[in-house]
Amino acid sequence: MRTTTTRRLAAALAAGGLGLSACTAGGSGDQSDSGPKAGEKQTIEVWHGWSAAHEVKAFEDAVAGFRKTHPNITVKLVKDQTDERISNAIRGGNPPDVVSSFTTDSVGQWCQSGAWQDLSPYISKSKLDLNQFPKAVQQYTQYKGRRCAMPLLADTYGLYYNKALMKGEQPPKTISQLTALAKKLTVRDPDGTIKVAGFMPSVQYYEHMPQHVATQFGVKWLTDDGHANFSKDPAFKAYLQWNKSLIDWYGYDKVKKFLRSLGQEFESSNPFEKGRVAMAIDGEWRTKFMQQEAPKVDYGTAPAPVPDDQRARYGGGFVIGTVIGVPRGAKHAQAAWEFLRYLTTDTDALVTFANALGNVPSTIASLSSPKLTLPPQFQTFLSVFKHPASSTSPPTPNGNDYIVKFQSFVQDEWEPGKVGDLDQALKDLDGKVDGALKLAGG
Repeated sequence: MRTTTTRRLAAALAAGGLGLSACTAGGSGDQSDSGPKAGEKQTIEVWHGWSAAHEVKAFEDAVAGFRKTHPNITVKLVKDQTDERISNAIRGGNPPDVVSSFTTDSVGQWCQSGAWQDLSPYISKSKLDLNQFPKAVQQYTQYKGRRCAMPLLADTYGLYYNKALMKGEQPPKTISQLTALAKKLTVRDPDGTIKVAGFMPSVQYYEHMPQHVATQFGVKWLTDDGHANFSKDPAFKAYLQWNKSLIDWYGYDKVKKFLRSLGQEFESSNPFEKGRVAMAIDGEWRTKFMQQEAPKVDYGTAPAPVPDDQRARYGGGFVIGTVIGVPRGAKHAQAAWEFLRYLTTDTDALVTFANALGNVPSTIASLSSPKLTLPPQFQTFLSVFKHPASSTSPPTPNGNDYIVKFQSFVQDEWEPGKVGDLDQALKDLDGKVDGALKLAGG
């Protein structure tokens, strides 16, 4: 439930240079051992970011099966660990054996720098089939062929809709249907103030950041040779023009006023839970919040809409997730790998963890487990996760800098109407992103 992109985005911003600073730490190359011999006892230390009591218990429960099948390996779990602490430990030459992070955007840094070990030799030796993970998941756990992470749980995004506010309307499948329905379902006060928003397009509305919404337009974030693609891919322009046209229909000042009036995203004051928004794009974990905070709200879920000329892509969505790996300098790397392999591929472990946190289990086999006890609305996200049109944002050596820059452009320049020449603005944005990538060694 806490593996949200919002949390992940904040972590990536805070960790901007950590992966690069770690690349000069403590020696070079992967350090591994031959693993525990028969009967030999070892203790591995596992750092993870979960901190709330129910999250920590969920992780303990997921690990229980490993402890039973590997009685010679003692697992010491250390909660509430950040990317900064992980990087400092690697840089200082005293890392734990296993590290986990919400920040998939940093995979490019970790893989390129060697801060997280290349897992390919372990994967090959174990004959582990990577095709048990969807294509998008395989993409966000490697960088330029170096696979330094394994997927743990996943987040997928879809459309939530309030059935009472929809008044019998079916969830939209295309952007034009979404736009028309958003206008139809919007309720205003006499002065034009937005009382209920049919759909709020602004990137400042919680999970409506470009990663989750522009993805539905089929954007390609980077060119094949790793350069910014904002001015070259017409899908970005299509997304931006739709975003601005709907904001202008509401009125930018009215949008700002509405956004200022909203409650906290992860509290019961969330506007979708309060009936102030009819439709919203959100992660699968919202189903857990709805159970706990708004059990009386009758809602449904569906894949997020796509442009009218891309109907074949309907059913897909944005996919991302928690990652786990073995840091450079781990003292018991082989035992650490055995732990990784179990936790990321064992169906029962994944399902136990997914049930407790309300996240998507990250193997295709686990999606159909009869032991999944998630609400009916969760089925949408299981389907989106394995859909061939689902995609993720590619890793780079400077994290999600290109997404942060695009988000800032949309929020600070585009939505307020400060952009005169969009084509030139996107070219300028490409230049800024490419300059930062060059400095990072991309």
